[in-house]
Amino acid sequence: MASPEPQTTPHSKQPAAAETPRLMANALRALAMDAVQQANSGHPGAPMGMAEMAVALWGRHLKHNPVDPHWVDRDRFVLSNGHASMLLYALLHLTGYDLPMSELRSFRQLHSKTPGHPEVDVTPGVETTTGPLGQGLANAVGMALAEKLLAAQFNREGHEVVGHHTYVFMGDGCLMEGVSHEAAALAGAWKLNKLVALYDDNGISIDGAVAPWYVDDAARRFTACGWNVLGPIDGHDSAAVAAALTRAKIEPLKPTLVVCKTTIGRGSPNRGGSAKAHGEPLGAEEIKLTRAALGWSHEPFVVPEAAYQAWDARRSGAQAQAGWAERYEAYRAAHPALAAEFERRMKGELPANFVPATVEAIQAMQGKGETVATRKASQNALEVLTRLMPELLGGSADLTGSNLTNTSHTPALRFDLAGRGNGGRHINFGVREFGMAAVMNGVALHGGFIPYGGTFLTFSDYSRNAIRMAALMKRRVIHVFTHDSIGLGEDGPTHQSVEHAASLRLIPNLDVWRPADTTETMVAWTAALSNASRPTALLLTRQALPHCPKPALHDIGKGAYVLAEPAEVGLKKAAQAVIVATGSEVQLALHAQAELAKLGIAVRVVSMPSTTTFDRQSTDYKKRVLPEGVPRIAVEAGVTDGWWKYGCAAVVGIDRYGESAPAGALFKFFHLTAQNVAEVVRKVLDR
Repeated sequence: MASPEPQTTPHSKQPAAAETPRLMANALRALAMDAVQQANSGHPGAPMGMAEMAVALWGRHLKHNPVDPHWVDRDRFVLSNGHASMLLYALLHLTGYDLPMSELRSFRQLHSKTPGHPEVDVTPGVETTTGPLGQGLANAVGMALAEKLLAAQFNREGHEVVGHHTYVFMGDGCLMEGVSHEAAALAGAWKLNKLVALYDDNGISIDGAVAPWYVDDAARRFTACGWNVLGPIDGHDSAAVAAALTRAKIEPLKPTLVVCKTTIGRGSPNRGGSAKAHGEPLGAEEIKLTRAALGWSHEPFVVPEAAYQAWDARRSGAQAQAGWAERYEAYRAAHPALAAEFERRMKGELPANFVPATVEAIQAMQGKGETVATRKASQNALEVLTRLMPELLGGSADLTGSNLTNTSHTPALRFDLAGRGNGGRHINFGVREFGMAAVMNGVALHGGFIPYGGTFLTFSDYSRNAIRMAALMKRRVIHVFTHDSIGLGEDGPTHQSVEHAASLRLIPNLDVWRPADTTETMVAWTAALSNASRPTALLLTRQALPHCPKPALHDIGKGAYVLAEPAEVGLKKAAQAVIVATGSEVQLALHAQAELAKLGIAVRVVSMPSTTTFDRQSTDYKKRVLPEGVPRIAVEAGVTDGWWKYGCAAVVGIDRYGESAPAGALFKFFHLTAQNVAEVVRKVLDR
C-alpha cells in the first residue's frame, strides 16, 4: 500500500508523552481546516470539535488494520454526522490507510477519494455512506445486530471468531432526526452491548445555537430506550473520553451513549462555538489566528513526523489481525464446516445449490399454477429460500400478517433478559419503516446476512431516503412492499398506492419488480438475491391473482417477455398492437386480448414485471419484445407518466388518488377493466 506521505518539518522534536494527545488532536484540526479552505467548501467545525474524541477512540480503542480495511473482525466506525468527513479522512490518512496527502488536498474534487460526505467503496476504511443525518446511527445499529447474531451462530466454546464493537460519532442533527429515535429504541430492545455511540454535544447547528428548537434531554431519552449512558463529560479531555470507552466496552447488556460536551470549531478564536464554524471555510486570516492559538506552526497540509508516529496504526493493526488469524485457523481446524459457511457468508456468495434450487422452485410454481395474492406467492418463495439460505434475515414494520414475510424457518427474533438471542431470523421492527430500512442497510454493510423487510407500498415514502442510500451504496437489501394499488380496497386513498411504483423506478440502481403471479414472484426473488450490487423493491398484491400460462420461463428474468401471442387466442396472424402490463393488470391485458380476438384484432401481450431490469437488456431483445412499428398500449394501476418512454400510443392508468371501496368496484370506477383496455386498443388502431 502507499505510505501516508508524511511531510515533516526540519529538526522537529519529539513531544513529551503528555503532549502527544494534543499533537494528535491538532493534526486533525489542521488537516480539516486546511482541506476545507483549499476546497472553499465543507464543514471544519465538527472535525475540530471532535478531535479529542477521535484521539480517544482511534488512538486507544479502535481495533482495525489500515493495511486490510476489510478484515472481518475489525471494529466498525460510523461517522453519522457525515458532514464532518474531513475528520474521518484525516484519521484514515494519519493511521496508515491507502489515502495519501494528495487525496486530502483534493477534498471535494471530482473523482477524488475524499468526497464531500463519506462514501463506502470510494475511500478505504469508510464503512458506510453518511450525510443524511441520523441514518449513520441506524446503520451502526444494523452492524451491531449483525455482529451479535453472527457471534451467536458461529462462535464456539474456546473459539471466538466474531467479537468486535461498533462505534458511531453523531451530533445534534442526528438526534433531531426521527430515525434516530427508531434506531435507538431497537438497539435498546436488542441489548446491543457492543454498540457505542459518542454524542458530539456542541449545541450548534447551521441556524445557530440549538437551544430554542432542540430541548431534548438526550441522556434521559437514551436511558429510557434501554441504553447505558455515560456523561456528560468533557469531550476535549481525551483521557476522560478514553476512560468512558473503557467502561462502555465492559457493559454486559446495554448499548452505551457517551455524551461529550464540545465546542464546535475548537481552537478558532473568532468562530469557535458559533455557527460560522459549521458549514463554511474559516478563511485565511482566521486559519492563521487558529494556528497561532493552537501552537501549530506548520504549513498547510504539513504534519510533523511525531504526529504520524503517534497515529500510525499499521503495526498494532497487523498484530491484532495476526492474532485473530491464528485463532481462526484453530477454529477452522476444529469446525471446518462452520468455517467454510462463515467465509461464504462474509464474502456474500450464494449457496452452491442456489441456481438449481431456484430453477426447481420456479418450475414447481409454474406447474402448480396457484391463484393467490402475490404477497402469498412471496411467502411461498421465502419458504424455499429461507430453508436454503440461513443468511436471510427478514422482518416487518408491524405488518407481518399482511406482508407475509415470516416463514416456518424464521421464528421471531427475541432476546432474553440476559441479552441472549433465540436464533430467530424474523424481526418485529414495530411501526418504524425508516428505521427498519436504515438498519437493514447496516446489516448488509456489515456482511454475513441478506436483509429483507416488509411494509405497505404506500409507506415506502417513510423508507425512501434509506432505500436511496442502499442504491447509492450498491448494497443487496430487499424491500417487500405489499398492498400495491387500489386493489387493497376499503382502506382508501391513504393506503392505496398510485404514484409509488413510478416513484421507486426513478431511483438509480434500484430494481423494482411487480410480478403478476407465483412464477414471476419466484423469479423476482431469485433476481433480487442474485443482485449483489443493488437493492430491490418487490411490489405485491393484497388480492389474489390467477396464474398465467406461459410459453417459456427463461425470459422472465429479463424484466419483460412475450406472455401471449395472437395464436394463443386463435388468431394466426401478426400482432397489430402490443399490450404491456404489470402485476394485477396482466390479467386485464389477457382478457382484453381475448375480447379483441373476437373482433379479429390480433394483439400480443407483454408482461413487464420489472421495467428497471428490462431497461438494461440489449437493444435487440427490446425490439423482439416490443417490435418497431407496432402500437403499444400500457396498462398499470398507477400514474401514467413513466410509460411514455416506451413509445406507447396510449396508457391506461390512474393519475389521481383512489377511493374507499371494495377492490372490484374501484377497478370498474377507474376504468381498469378488460373492456376499457380493449376499447383503448381499438381507438389506437382506428387513428
